[in-house]
Amino acid sequence: MDNPHVLVVRSEASARVPVYAHDDDAGADLAIVEDVTLAPGERRVVGTGIQLAIPAGFAGFVYPRSGLAARCGLSMVNSPGVIDAGYRGEIRICLLNTDRHDPIHLSAGDLVAQMVIQPVAHVVFTPTHQLPDSGRGAGGYGSSGGVAAWRTA
Repeated sequence: MDNPHVLVVRSEASARVPVYAHDDDAGADLAIVEDVTLAPGERRVVGTGIQLAIPAGFAGFVYPRSGLAARCGLSMVNSPGVIDAGYRGEIRICLLNTDRHDPIHLSAGDLVAQMVIQPVAHVVFTPTHQLPDSGRGAGGYGSSGGVAAWRTA
């Protein structure tokens, strides 16, 4: 399969083009272009200084970086953030400090998120009065188990 080409414009001189840290990584790292301090519980939209032209039939999905999440509680409010193929504005990330006690200090150039480009399908939604049966049925949150405290004797 040929790799799709994504055009990148740096709208800020210091902006970094997304880059894969390793050849087999799914996500390309995204850097911010401003210094920011997030107080405990604070969220802020922070710019990357880049604009993308994602090809039709694809979308970008922006996720938190696991190391920052584990080390200092940095996350994203809307994870994953979706970048539609038609969007041409600056990629901005809605960061959240989930730590209850300590602020998070970030500097311009810090890698704070990762973006996965994936194919997406446009489906046809067809109204109906009844859905076909499935093995799962209407089982929702927690219905597949997996947490010992949810199990009943």
